[in-house]
Parts: sequence; C-alpha cells; structure tokens
Amino acid sequence: MYDCTDPATRGPALDEAVHALARGALVVLPTDTVYGIAADAFTPRAVAALLAAKGRGRHMPPPVLVPSPSTVAGLATDVPAEVTALVERFWPGPLTIICRAQPSLAWDLGETAGTVALRMPDDEVALALLARTGPLAVSSANLSGRPSATTAEQAQEDLGAAVAVYLDGGPSRGGTASTIVDITGPVPRILREGALSRAVLAEVVPALAAPEPDLAGQDAPAPAADPVPQDVPPAGGGPAAGPSDAGRDGRGPR
Repeated sequence: MYDCTDPATRGPALDEAVHALARGALVVLPTDTVYGIAADAFTPRAVAALLAAKGRGRHMPPPVLVPSPSTVAGLATDVPAEVTALVERFWPGPLTIICRAQPSLAWDLGETAGTVALRMPDDEVALALLARTGPLAVSSANLSGRPSATTAEQAQEDLGAAVAVYLDGGPSRGGTASTIVDITGPVPRILREGALSRAVLAEVVPALAAPEPDLAGQDAPAPAADPVPQDVPPAGGGPAAGPSDAGRDGRGPR
C-alpha cells in the first residue's frame, strides 16, 4: 500500500506500480469515480489474472484507460469525426467510447467482438501512471458481487495478495457512472446514460439527441457509486452494452 495523496512524494509509489505492471502483475489505482484494478492491456496473462482476481469471465472484457486523446488513433480504427468532437469536449472525464479496435493490436481483452471501450479518466494519480505505462485494462477493484471500493483499503480487503501494488489516492470522489457511447454502427448511440446526459452529448453530436426505440431500456440514468466504466460488453456484433459488472452484481452500473 502506497500513499499517493501528496504529489511531491508519490514518485516511488508510481515507480513500484510501473514495475509491477511491466512484469504482468496487477495494480489498484484511484480513478475519478471509485478504485480500479489495472493490468497491462498488452499482456494477455495479466488481463486474464485481472478477470480471475475479480471472479469474472472473458465474456466481460475490461475497458481500456488511456493517458491522452491522441491514444485513440493507435487503438481504434474507422474513427468518425464525432469521436474527435466528443473527446475534445469531455476527456478527461466520465465518457466511455466503444470503437472498432485496430485489428493489428497484439492484445487479448476477452470476447470483444472486435471492439474496444476507451476512456481517459480525470484523476491525477491515474493519469500520472498511464503517462508512464500507456493503455491499461482496468476494472472495478472488488470481487464480483461485492460493493465497489471507495478506498484503497476496501479494495485490499477484497483482492488481497492478488494485487501487487495498491496506490492510495484517498477516499474516492465517487458518484455517477460514466456515459457509454457506441460509435461502431452507422449512427452513434448511447448505450448507457450516466454522468453525462443525453442533452449535453447532443450539444456536440446532435445524432445522440433521441434514444432509439430498441435502446429505451438501456438509457436510464446510472445510479451512484460505480467507477470507471469497466466490464463493458462488446458492441457492434455482440450484445449491447448495458450495466457494468456493478449493475449485474446489484451495486449499480458504472
């Protein structure tokens, strides 16, 4: 457990986290909602260890947190202008965008149906780590079926020795789930309305103004207390993304 609340002294903690991720180990980190458990997105055994630590399967691949908007071009393909507009307006922040993944990427996040869910979190510690590691697969720092961790200590109670490094950024700012937008189809659509409302998103992308009839049940406001928009089901050819593992486990979606 490393105290990261003081920017002047968090360097050694970030060093330990970087080294752990490089060897395929897991790290717990704060985000702009609650705590997440992270793995190197390009190390399949590390992603598998992340899912195993939570008690989840490959059918719920973790989203990927990125250090900057420019990372999207390297991870996604066929990215429309609407994504650029949304990212410029809302990143870093509570917006997850499901894109078509670059087919040449050497990673295995699970059963993604060729998609990837991307987000840039608005948290100093998370961004400092991502700046050094690059994209990380991140899911909520809790056992499946347990409440989301709002402190590093709570995460440690759930995950214990399965995680090599715990970065303590203080109590979570927590709150509302991120909003999930799927841009893999012919028209952008909101799969989950969370911290960012449909009306706010429609100011940037007017096509998001009205819900599609078949998505009406998926666009309810997200309850509080879920973190990073982790565990997003594949879009496009796969099932529509609904609540995250938090929703399925009775804790409210991310």
